[in-house]
Amino acid sequence: MIQLDEKIYFYLLAIIPIMVVLFVFLQIWKKRTQKRFADTSLLKRLTPNRSRFKSYVKLIFFLLGITFLTLGLVNPKIGTKLETVKREGVDIVFAVDVSKSMLAEDIAPNRLEKAKRLVSEIINQLGSDRIGIIAYAGQAFPQLPITTDYGAAKMFLQSMNTDMLTSQGTAIDQALGLATTYYDDEEQTNRVLFIISDGEDHSEGTTSQAVDDAVDEGIRIFTIGVGKSKGAPIPIKRNGVVESLKKDSQGEVVITRLNEEVLQEIANAGNGQYIDGSNTSEAVEQIKDILMQMDKTEFEAKQFSEYKDQFQWFLAAGLLFLFLDVFILDKKTKWLKKLNLFNES
Repeated sequence: MIQLDEKIYFYLLAIIPIMVVLFVFLQIWKKRTQKRFADTSLLKRLTPNRSRFKSYVKLIFFLLGITFLTLGLVNPKIGTKLETVKREGVDIVFAVDVSKSMLAEDIAPNRLEKAKRLVSEIINQLGSDRIGIIAYAGQAFPQLPITTDYGAAKMFLQSMNTDMLTSQGTAIDQALGLATTYYDDEEQTNRVLFIISDGEDHSEGTTSQAVDDAVDEGIRIFTIGVGKSKGAPIPIKRNGVVESLKKDSQGEVVITRLNEEVLQEIANAGNGQYIDGSNTSEAVEQIKDILMQMDKTEFEAKQFSEYKDQFQWFLAAGLLFLFLDVFILDKKTKWLKKLNLFNES
């Protein structure tokens, strides 16, 4: 397991493309200037020991030095001891709607981004609970199995988009069915499912049966609504620019609306509660209170307990490459000249 202490120093790597561009312009300027002074054959006679390739080697060493020094400042740490610890918590699964209707921008920046932010903020409030993530549209896809790794959860969460599932629609029953397979601990008494959606449901009459099946498995279902009841069109974008709006078979612009009734019915039948997700902080606080009131079940989890700094190795490598860059001259080296590594004879 690797931890990065100071990720902000990664911005220093922006020096690398800048140096490459400056180097290219410098080489072009040198060649033009030399051509004004003399032709190529004369320059070779005037500067017989000048290496054509040492400047490139020096640049590579310099860039490697900057890269390793930056990694040293970031300070990677490697977990050296894996131990099993006892934790108490709730098993929570987030089912996030990734259908095209979630691209509607009636809630900034759009419904899907709002849903992802809600889940991320909820994760920030968790202590020792286990979490899993499901993506669903016309079908459901297991995005992340039950885990205590919140960092991985956020990474998978941010990668979710409306193109990840080819089957379009909003089949909530598919998400409910997949969620029942996530809870693998028979002793876990608190099984919670959060459905984050605009409430559009194309699974017709099968949703109620899926809710009943989930309740039979001991799962409490909470729904979080994102969007506005007045609705909004679904933009079709390319490179971030709106090209058109989604239309139906009659050529009319499709208006997608938040269907709170469906979400409330699912929550009520699932022994849960409907939560308005329009205000992130209020929704997160409400969910935090709900989870705090639940009984916690003890379970085992493996985690790294000791991390060792590795910055010294990167700093040493960085200083070595910068040292080589300084002491390598542009002139040909006698023993390298004999080897003719760069075919300069």
